[in-house]
Amino acid sequence: MSEEELPAWSLPAAAVERIALPEEWPGEITRDWAWGGATGAGARVCVLDSGIEDGHPLVGKVQQSVAISIEGDEVIVDEEDTQGDLCGHGTACAGVIRSLAPECDLVSVRVLGAGYTGSGAVLLEGLKWAIEQGYDVINMSLSTTKQKFASLLHELADTAYFQRTMLVASAHNMPVESYPWRFSSVISVGSHEGQDPLEYYYNPAPPVEFFARGVDVEVAWNGGGRLVCTGNSFATPHVAGIAALVLSKHPELTPFQLKSVLYLAANNVGGGK
Repeated sequence: MSEEELPAWSLPAAAVERIALPEEWPGEITRDWAWGGATGAGARVCVLDSGIEDGHPLVGKVQQSVAISIEGDEVIVDEEDTQGDLCGHGTACAGVIRSLAPECDLVSVRVLGAGYTGSGAVLLEGLKWAIEQGYDVINMSLSTTKQKFASLLHELADTAYFQRTMLVASAHNMPVESYPWRFSSVISVGSHEGQDPLEYYYNPAPPVEFFARGVDVEVAWNGGGRLVCTGNSFATPHVAGIAALVLSKHPELTPFQLKSVLYLAANNVGGGK
């Protein structure tokens, strides 16, 4: 049958070679195969949050800082933001990521202001901009409860997934409906009480897909400081950091394959090997 006669999105027999995978997978996925020896080098990670304090001892150099705002009907993208972190939350997430993947490229996209203030509209625009840049991982330790933004966030999450950008999103700390963590095209993260930063679990009863360290975590904070914090916000960058390690070692992986590797390397599946 000719390609013209096949249903849309079909695979012609002559095209099978074009989708050959670039690397043969091992018979068993171990942590050593997944990220052994990786440092995060080559992985581009975006922290969509309140900004990042550049040069913080637990963070190091931030490769770029961007601020998103809306004035009237105009979306303003400041690609040389100098305000840093307006409340400390983004710096905390960045410090966790860098502790796991010290050589990753780190970009701050600021969508929250002082006192954790923000809007769904700015969140959408910040996420849209970040997806357009083609980052490997976007850490979203934030969400919106407003249903009116859900469909647009869902569309953006799916766009990221198919463009090979993995969104890693926090479950809400309260038992409420919020987004984008509830979408299957993102990696959703809740907390566990363990102390090992590489200890994480697959959850067979979604919408939360993974549990990572998020209770009494010492994190970076503004002014070069540190705080001990609890919340899904701090579990999420643990998974984002591990994802950066995997993509550092295996940059060819799609988000679907990355999720599969994370599942197979989880502590309650095959982890620790």
